[in-house]
Amino acid sequence: MTIHSNFSLKKYNTFGIEAKARQFVAAHSVDELKTILHENKTETKFILGGGSNMLLTKNIDALVIHIDLKGKKIIKEDDDFVWVKSMAGENWHEFVLWTIDQNLGGLENMSLIPGNVGTTPVQNIGAYGTEIKDTFVSCEAMTIATQEMKTFSKEDCHFGYRESVFKHEAKNQFIITSVVFKLTKRNHKINISYGDITKELEKQNVITPTLKDVSNAVIAIRQSKLPDPKELGNSGSFFKNPIISKVAFEKIHALHPEMPHYVISETEVKVPAGWLIEKAGFKGKRFGDAGIHKNQALVLVNYGKATGQEILNVSKDIQATILKEFGIAIEAEVNVI
Repeated sequence: MTIHSNFSLKKYNTFGIEAKARQFVAAHSVDELKTILHENKTETKFILGGGSNMLLTKNIDALVIHIDLKGKKIIKEDDDFVWVKSMAGENWHEFVLWTIDQNLGGLENMSLIPGNVGTTPVQNIGAYGTEIKDTFVSCEAMTIATQEMKTFSKEDCHFGYRESVFKHEAKNQFIITSVVFKLTKRNHKINISYGDITKELEKQNVITPTLKDVSNAVIAIRQSKLPDPKELGNSGSFFKNPIISKVAFEKIHALHPEMPHYVISETEVKVPAGWLIEKAGFKGKRFGDAGIHKNQALVLVNYGKATGQEILNVSKDIQATILKEFGIAIEAEVNVI
């Protein structure tokens, strides 16, 4: 357990932004994490997971604690379900593939989402019609101030669309150390109704899709639209899909009848932010080394030497334009530091 000074975070954020941590330490076990927190009580702390959901716009004047807790196992099962516990530092996509290899259903639609398991409840990540809350049972978290452990049930987490208690009441108070998921052993609920999954399965000549088939379809779709962060710095979808009132939607839809949408309730409609951004002319645009991906307007990218501030400026320009042209406010899904 070594504390480094003036440590580069370029390899620890998927945007590939060059920023320095005043101090940096990796925690490889719950006991190590407890010791780090106990011995550095007076230090300002910054908790770092997979670095996939943040935009660094400055150096971090704090002790950066990288959560690198590994391990996964089945802790309980019956005839129909298994309860799987994963430590927070496990790579999410690798964990999803592991569950599929075990023929466990529930996470396949969220294949290839960047990041680590421990941060998935924070955002209530989701893709192609599924969200973490659909399979989430509980998570264990360490209280930063006291190092006491607390278990959060699904109800405790207050999950919403890309929302949880960890972004609000519990923000900056806990470090998630492990997550438990309840997955199906048989009678899997294959969900192919959302997005382009059905089209991709047809392209692959799959008639009766397995968990692996669904995962492969999702991976193919994501790879066709989203750049690999190892090759082109990005953080996946930069913006949330806005949910607007039905009244507001009808006014905009009258002007843009081709606008795709998803009815959420009798009073709310979800609109794809990517469509709005593309319609506003930003798709594929480049501003120095900061830009918008040519295949997916939701994704902001670093072509090599962009600063976090330059990428943030592009995002603000997009937000202002969408608000002016459509009267819709779009929010960043990525945490801006």
